[in-house]
Amino acid sequence: MKTRIVALAASGIALSLALAGCSSSGGGGSSSGGNATVAIGSLYEPTNLSNVDGGGQGVNEAFQDNVYEGLFRLGDDGKVTPLLAKSYDTSSDGLTYTFTLRTGVQFHSGAELTSADVKSSIERVTAEDSQSSRKSSLAVVESIETPDDETVVVHLSQRSISFVYNLSYVWIVPAGETKLKTEEDGTGPYTLDTWKRGSSITLEPFADYWGEAPANGGVEFDYFTSASTLSNALASGQVDVITSIQSPDALSRFTADKSKYTVSEGDSTTKELLAFNDAEGPFTDVKLRQAISAAVDRKALLKAIWGDYGTVNGSMVPPTDPWYEDLTSVNAYDPAKAKDLLAESGHADGFSFTLDTPSYDPHPAVAQYLQSALKKVGVTVDINTISADEWYTKVYQQHDFEATLQEHVNDRDVVFYGNPDFYFGYDNKAVQKDITDAEQAPSEDQQTDLLRKANEQIVRDAASAWLYLYPQIVVSDKDVTGYWKNGLNSQFPVSDITVS
Repeated sequence: MKTRIVALAASGIALSLALAGCSSSGGGGSSSGGNATVAIGSLYEPTNLSNVDGGGQGVNEAFQDNVYEGLFRLGDDGKVTPLLAKSYDTSSDGLTYTFTLRTGVQFHSGAELTSADVKSSIERVTAEDSQSSRKSSLAVVESIETPDDETVVVHLSQRSISFVYNLSYVWIVPAGETKLKTEEDGTGPYTLDTWKRGSSITLEPFADYWGEAPANGGVEFDYFTSASTLSNALASGQVDVITSIQSPDALSRFTADKSKYTVSEGDSTTKELLAFNDAEGPFTDVKLRQAISAAVDRKALLKAIWGDYGTVNGSMVPPTDPWYEDLTSVNAYDPAKAKDLLAESGHADGFSFTLDTPSYDPHPAVAQYLQSALKKVGVTVDINTISADEWYTKVYQQHDFEATLQEHVNDRDVVFYGNPDFYFGYDNKAVQKDITDAEQAPSEDQQTDLLRKANEQIVRDAASAWLYLYPQIVVSDKDVTGYWKNGLNSQFPVSDITVS
């Protein structure tokens, strides 16, 4: 038997942000201490329960390290530590990894974890129909052996200095399981109790968990459709903590009452992108992309959307990545230069393009700002508002767009620009070589140097226009503690959260 599931109507697939309706749950911690049910407010409801089938940002937030676990865990400090892997060895040539698994680990269905499950889970991510963001990164896996139930031997086709890091994205699931879009069977400290579409996901402690028992009596993720309803839920006591505040207006009411609320500002990896289709249409022209980038006052945009929060980021690389450098001066705001570049690209009299804009906050407001800013240099922006489902199909899968808005939540994701088949369509052979060489580098210092070099070229080419880095702000009632503050890759582990 699988863990109890209540999955209501099927929905499409989205990369990120919520498709949720306003929660109707009662919310709020039901009691204090270890028996408390912690109510967590979020905008990011999953579209399904699988992280390889387009479940979106929400499935990582609710399930990563809560319901599912990997061989390794990415901590809130960005460090990777063993989890279901007790230990591992690497061959001298870097092509073979041997993992020894923890013993006594049970899936929620009662089955014991074995090496066959690990093998199947890695192959699930690299499968042809996988939609995992790390599918291409793990394509170096050539073969996997399972000499016994506690040992997994992975052979790579080439060195991969990020291999262990990438394995932190791989949820370990039972071999042969095919219903994970609507059911779950993980090894984590919680099982799925109910999923009420458009409302909430409830998790309860798993009695046979191999590790330390949760510090609470369970959690409920309550989902909302807007920043205002989400903040109202915390103010009214409907929820105990908000995973990520989505507007400065929503935040001000909590910073004004520090005796009642805790406001934690962490390190964000979420980038707001004006992403061009570099492979087809007008934005195959580098000068045109540079012109659009130079026409946007990012500081003013950030101020308009986030007030005094967030950061103008000059590339896909956030400050938490080892290869970060400040590139905000490249293609910086300069309307006169933007007009010159338009003329050089053959558009002295301007041109028009369609901006496919996800319908959820903050994208509509960002689109309107861009429309106004680009009009000043003679560029007409036609805003086409689409749902998250439509975005996934039209933009991500079919590459049927000229430009789009999207937030990318992962750290270390500049490597996506090394894949010309990614929806950006950016195809620079020198960059691809640097990214490939970086992954095969014998040391982290060499990896850092190569990725820094690749990123500099990506920015000079204006492969995208990186608008700003979101703030990462968690707000809770004063009596709630134990939550992660940085939320790297949208994770929100809950087992240490308590309501005093």
